[in-house]
Amino acid sequence: MATLTLHDIDDRLVETLKARAEANARSVEAEAEELLSRAVETPSSAPDKWETARRIAAMTPKDVTQTDSVLMLREDRER
Repeated sequence: MATLTLHDIDDRLVETLKARAEANARSVEAEAEELLSRAVETPSSAPDKWETARRIAAMTPKDVTQTDSVLMLREDRER
């Protein structure tokens, strides 16, 4: 197994990592490894996101009219 050493890490980041590790009952090293694994292994390609959007849209009944999100945002900003 390889060793990774990080230098000049912001103290707030280290404290946040320590808190996460404690909350998840892991060592700081194990928590960092888990976070790195997720970041590296999680696909974030646009086609996957579009497929998810299409799948969600397909769940909406065809006879239901959807409100344009632009109108909803404008209405919210006017409050």
